[in-house]
Amino acid sequence: MGKAQISKEKISKIIELRRKGLSLNEIRKEVLVGKSTIFKYLKGVKTPFDLRNTGSIRKSKREWEYARGIASNLIKTISGKERMLILACLYWGEGNKKELNLINSDPDLIRIFISCLMDIGVKKEDLLVSVRMYEDMNIGKVQNFWSKITGVGKNSMKKADILVGKKIGKLEYGMCRVRVRKSGTYFKLIMSMVDLIRSGV
Repeated sequence: MGKAQISKEKISKIIELRRKGLSLNEIRKEVLVGKSTIFKYLKGVKTPFDLRNTGSIRKSKREWEYARGIASNLIKTISGKERMLILACLYWGEGNKKELNLINSDPDLIRIFISCLMDIGVKKEDLLVSVRMYEDMNIGKVQNFWSKITGVGKNSMKKADILVGKKIGKLEYGMCRVRVRKSGTYFKLIMSMVDLIRSGV
């Protein structure tokens, strides 16, 4: 008695599911075919990642959905006090400890940092923004990018800090440095909050 044949539609489904990153077990549950038969049709089929190391897309998606649900319940709204904690912790981790001076490549971090600075009284015109970039980057493109993130006009930015070397393997827009004119009072306030967090935890 010969082996049971499966339809071309089912074979196409097996290949499609594998390309989406599903494991053999997950495919078996979807198409109701034995593992050995599934494996036969998957030779040479590429997947978006190595399932042996990272698990299936479906499992990862479930974990992300669960984590986002928990996070949403933990952080429903952010109060003014909590924004001060965000400012202090951002600066504690990334800022200069001798003067109000923070440099980072993450645009969201820079955007949130500036937004929190506004909460303590810093005005947009008091921001001193500059970029650090590699010599083969397009300075206009880099400055335009950080101008949109910071809200500081390209013409108001300080002179760019050009690093020797190529950007291969490095960030496309370099790094953004944020300082504040006459920042002594603001710096002392932020570092005082950092000290309170450090001593209270």
